Amino acid sequence: MTSHKLAAAFSVEASAKRIRHYRYVEERMMRILGGWIALTPELSAKLLLGRHVWDCAQHADLWGKRLPELRAPAQQSEPPGEAFARFTNRLESPGDFHRTAERLAGVYRVLKPALLAAYEGHLAVANPVYEPPTRRILQRCIEEERRHVAAGVAILRHLAARPEVAARAAAWESRLLDELARTEGIGGDGAHARAPLPSPDEVPEVAQDLVQLEKPVGRFPLPDDLARAVDAQGRALRAGDPGALERWVAPGARETVLAAYHELLRGPVSDVTVVASARLGYQWQIKQRLTGAATRVLQTRWLAGDAGWQVSEAEIVRREPGP
Repeated sequence: MTSHKLAAAFSVEASAKRIRHYRYVEERMMRILGGWIALTPELSAKLLLGRHVWDCAQHADLWGKRLPELRAPAQQSEPPGEAFARFTNRLESPGDFHRTAERLAGVYRVLKPALLAAYEGHLAVANPVYEPPTRRILQRCIEEERRHVAAGVAILRHLAARPEVAARAAAWESRLLDELARTEGIGGDGAHARAPLPSPDEVPEVAQDLVQLEKPVGRFPLPDDLARAVDAQGRALRAGDPGALERWVAPGARETVLAAYHELLRGPVSDVTVVASARLGYQWQIKQRLTGAATRVLQTRWLAGDAGWQVSEAEIVRREPGP
């Protein structure tokens, strides 16, 4: 490195090595986010991951194409070091169905802010005379990473509204920050920084990277009387009240429906959220995610009769271990 005003901050060889590190991070994030999509039930988070997989792939490709201009083989990645490679493996590890908050915390509160800080630091010293191609790529990546972090933080804040979920996400974030601090850093030079996270006032509810955030039960266009029935059923499940649940069971379906309810009530239920609904003629099919000691997805079919809306079919279609 030299202080000459026309010199680059890094030699050609050092620049190429640093860009291989950047490409490693972007490519690794692309693979991690892509692998999580099928494990993510929340629509807003699922679509966010899909959009950011594409951007990470574009960033990796831009860095890969820059390498031959620095007298290095194209499209090669290199981890900043063994410790950093282990850190990315740890980042990827929450693979359970119910760990969306931890996954988002790891990427959008730890890795992406660190990558953004590395990009901003590099841009600050990149020579505008000798390095305009690198500067252009950095500027694009910085703009998109800032947007990614804002969107990811907004969705995480929404999904971690319950104290127990927020606590799990915060604990995972702290663990990853400690592990990242023991790595070689994104640039491979031992430097560690994290770009500031946006405050709640700075994060829009709906932005370029977001779909409308999920709302409790009422986010699906259910008839008002059905929405009230589903909400009452959810309260009975949270209360662990089999007697109240029987009120919503159609007479001819008691055996099968109550069997599903009784299985759900074997453990505590802390939250019931409608995750899908569909109208089938005069019937409605509804999926609800129940969290507590375990995570289950209950699929029910509702019929309207003289006694109002009642459940004619019920099936637990997914079972996941608890946190």
